[in-house]
Amino acid sequence: MGSVLAASAPSPPTPGPGGAALVSVPPGFTMPPVSPVSPAGQQETEPSLPNPGGFEECHRKCKEVFPVQMDGVRLTVNHNVLLSTQADSSYRFGATYVGTKQTGPAEAFPVMVGDMDNTGSLNAQVIHQVTDRVRSKLAFQTQQQKFMNWQGDAEFKGEDYTAALTFGNPDVLVGSGILVAHYLQSLTSSLALGAELVYHCRPGEQGTVMSLAGRYTGTNFIATLTLGGSGVHGSYYHKANDQMQVGVEFEASTRMQDTSVSFGYQLDVPKANLVFRGSIDSNWVVGANLEKKLQPLPLSLALCTFLDHMKNKFQCGFGITIG
Repeated sequence: MGSVLAASAPSPPTPGPGGAALVSVPPGFTMPPVSPVSPAGQQETEPSLPNPGGFEECHRKCKEVFPVQMDGVRLTVNHNVLLSTQADSSYRFGATYVGTKQTGPAEAFPVMVGDMDNTGSLNAQVIHQVTDRVRSKLAFQTQQQKFMNWQGDAEFKGEDYTAALTFGNPDVLVGSGILVAHYLQSLTSSLALGAELVYHCRPGEQGTVMSLAGRYTGTNFIATLTLGGSGVHGSYYHKANDQMQVGVEFEASTRMQDTSVSFGYQLDVPKANLVFRGSIDSNWVVGANLEKKLQPLPLSLALCTFLDHMKNKFQCGFGITIG
């Protein structure tokens, strides 16, 4: 028995160069794969995909370079006075409340924003960051003493996706309302795909419209395309340098049977505290917007002009913002 145990016992390790022991490996035995180890001694992991943002923000970067129409004279100091030749002049009083729940360097919740005009009509929004990933918004509008519209949103942000649900004017008794669902998923660090589903119903009528969207983000450009039953919407944003940004939009509506192409640009002059935006579209509408900050005074001036060559219509606006 002693000879059998001695024969089956493994032989001691053979000393290698420098006195280190070499362990013999039995035939047919393979070592398991070893994960790569970083210099700090931790195993390397694949970087997580970024959050793509909201579905409604897919074309936002391109739209920001286009000028915003303004008609008449506008003065804003938490009060908004509008004197216009094209529409009724109005006066609006605005109020803003920001809570103490800090979620970022420039973000605090809840946020309540509202304004009321001289006829008693009210527009108000309440935005709150419920958790680190869930954000809610409630907006409603009244016309004098009559309640007109209200809308409730809930948005959930995952590691690499964003899902949102919106209810618009739901009325259980009448059986009407609008439901909008959004979903946007990052497939790579540059590519994001998503979908939008719109369901609307009212007595005797209901319908559903679905749209698909794709967005590709490069080092200095963003290309976005939305396809759906209501039409096609494509945009391209390009940042040439720190001073110049350009954008191109293409829209084709199946309901309106109309197609348009727009080109816009934004020129920043930091030394002069000046921003200039311009645009032109296939309907021969030319627009320009000039914004100037009068530092160190808390004043901002805005000039806006739009000319529609097809309708022979001209609009001009001037605005002053204090604060």
